Amino acid sequence: MAELTLYSANPSRGFMNQWLLEELGVPYQLKLLDLDTDEHESADYLAINPMGKVPALLHGDTLVTEAAAISFYLAEQFAERGLSVDPASPLRGSYLRWCFFAPVTIEPSIVSKAFGLSHPDYKPFADVDVVAQTLRAALADREYIIGDRFTAADIAIGSAIYWGLELMPVLPKHPELVEYWTRLSKRAGWKSSMGGAG
Repeated sequence: MAELTLYSANPSRGFMNQWLLEELGVPYQLKLLDLDTDEHESADYLAINPMGKVPALLHGDTLVTEAAAISFYLAEQFAERGLSVDPASPLRGSYLRWCFFAPVTIEPSIVSKAFGLSHPDYKPFADVDVVAQTLRAALADREYIIGDRFTAADIAIGSAIYWGLELMPVLPKHPELVEYWTRLSKRAGWKSSMGGAG
């Protein structure tokens, strides 16, 4: 198996990728970069990712950047671990929707609200309350975001909810969101990723 190396930092979206790696149970090397000393702008790291952004994943000679792309890539590469949804499955569309709803819709809405970027004449991002209502409806009477099993979509959605409830707390604390996150936060993969295991 080609070696997996995740370049990340605390804090960064890389925690989502580390969580997924822990859930997959595959060996990987974690390299945490110190953002305070601009390690992500060092020549060594810029040779890996010229954007100087984290996270980045090296899988053998394959480079993947962007947290959502890394998660999708890993779930597909290790599909036998059961965290992706087969392209032929009727649940595939929902799986794709929620995998990308987190970075494309939830995260920008949280940032917009937290930093007061809203303007009545210009609304580039979804309203955080509308996002929360959308999630409430999707999670009503469900343990997971799609179907009846945990997938990479739950890691994407769960990470964004965690961010919006705890790190940048602007998401309304609706019971459906809080209870969903509470369930996910009890998973061994989450706990080990937060403990720095790799």
